[in-house]
Amino acid sequence: MNFMRILLTCLLFLTGSVTLSSPSAANDSFSTEELLEGFEKTVFGLEYRSWSWRPYLVKKFTTPVLFYVHNLSARDRTQTVHRFIKEIDNRIGGLTTGVTNDPAKANFEIYVVDRAQYEPVVKKDIYKNEHARVPGRCLVRVVSGRKGIKRSAAVIVSDEGEFLFKRCLVEELLQGLGPMNDDEQLTHSVFNDSSRHSRFTVFDQIILNMLYDPRIKPGMSMQQTRPILPLVARDARRRVR
Repeated sequence: MNFMRILLTCLLFLTGSVTLSSPSAANDSFSTEELLEGFEKTVFGLEYRSWSWRPYLVKKFTTPVLFYVHNLSARDRTQTVHRFIKEIDNRIGGLTTGVTNDPAKANFEIYVVDRAQYEPVVKKDIYKNEHARVPGRCLVRVVSGRKGIKRSAAVIVSDEGEFLFKRCLVEELLQGLGPMNDDEQLTHSVFNDSSRHSRFTVFDQIILNMLYDPRIKPGMSMQQTRPILPLVARDARRRVR
């Protein structure tokens, strides 16, 4: 755990639908085994491993998450982003979120940009390196240590259609809270670049509630979580309705 500092980047290649609200699928539409597998696939690992050191450990905020929205796009998306932040706060137990008017106080910054602004903003504000390579259609970067996530920053593209904006908003903000990996087998999840989800699905709500259960600690390995994870999944399923 010494020198644990994780610089994480997740990128998005997308298709799909267009709402932010929770889908109608019941929380018994999938088995406990699917939830345990989903937790391990998303929490342990990183879609783009070359950007991370020791990615196979739990990453989560242990302090309140304060968001600041930089709306740089021609269309003002601020209220939509704020609504989704409120939804996150309402749907994830063990996590407190808020919005600040002072970017210096934020530990999760969101940049809403038009496509032409994407590369300059990522280089200047996310990587702080004008020579950085900028892949992907949207992006989140997480800085984490042994005591939890220190800060996150997401870049969301606004002007390439409602689906891409909403899909990016949901996936990147949720991944900025800790579940950093994607997997094509997760059919119920937005953490699957081949899925058609653009909303905070019931499956993902349970995964995030599992992650933010107080029994799951930053820096835990997969082996350390396995003995308690079935109970954590049971309790998280009860919280999500």
